[in-house]
Amino acid sequence: MAEARKPLISGNWKMHHNHFEALQTVQKLSYLLDSEDHDAVDVSVHPPFTDLRTVQTAIETDRMEIILGAQHCHWEEKGAFTGEVAPPMLAKLNVAYVIVGHSERRELFGETDDQVNRKVKAVLAQAMTPILCVGETLEEREAGRTEDKVAGQVRAGLAGVSAEAVAGMVVAYEPIWAIGTGRTASAADAQAVCALVRSTVGELAGAEAAGAVRAQYGGSVKPANAAELMAEADIDGALVGGASLDPEDFAAIVRYRRAS
Repeated sequence: MAEARKPLISGNWKMHHNHFEALQTVQKLSYLLDSEDHDAVDVSVHPPFTDLRTVQTAIETDRMEIILGAQHCHWEEKGAFTGEVAPPMLAKLNVAYVIVGHSERRELFGETDDQVNRKVKAVLAQAMTPILCVGETLEEREAGRTEDKVAGQVRAGLAGVSAEAVAGMVVAYEPIWAIGTGRTASAADAQAVCALVRSTVGELAGAEAAGAVRAQYGGSVKPANAAELMAEADIDGALVGGASLDPEDFAAIVRYRRAS
């Protein structure tokens, strides 16, 4: 079933690029990619909120095959939540993917498993696709708790979600110790945890959902290691941080198949 899963390479721009820089970045990225790339790989970019309308307009006006994504949202449709953005607001901008439960949201802003689950359901309710992030700290890995932590986050994030909805989702394994550090999990380690993600999905939602859900790896993904990671059976894409800010680097990751 792995052959049926089209890889998804997502660029998480985090708190980088004003809307002028965002426009230049997406335009250059579009220029660097061709129809063969888009036939083989889905490509999404996740700009800051202030850039979304600019990037949406560029994608639609120039008929780019790049998919628009967001980095975060609240779980309520509206309300007195100063500074937050509601899922329907993103849907109105034709956002297709929303990152949910990124480790920086969990670690820096205190997002709980329950909140992450509510966001997953809120994103699905607006016909968008959540990219559910899971991953362990260095201390948890060294203590042998990787499987417990990751499987627990998968179970909590998908609690109460239908098997059909789970099948269409993306789960991104990002070891916290590898995000922005230059350290990368070995391809074998990344494969082992992505296989764990898939088996946990199978326990929750059945074999069909496990075979269909896409598992990304994230954590210092670069042009030099993308092909090795993507060669693994249960890795269906990458959630790219720093390297996605440079259109040439990000395009090289998208084009991992062409690496010599």
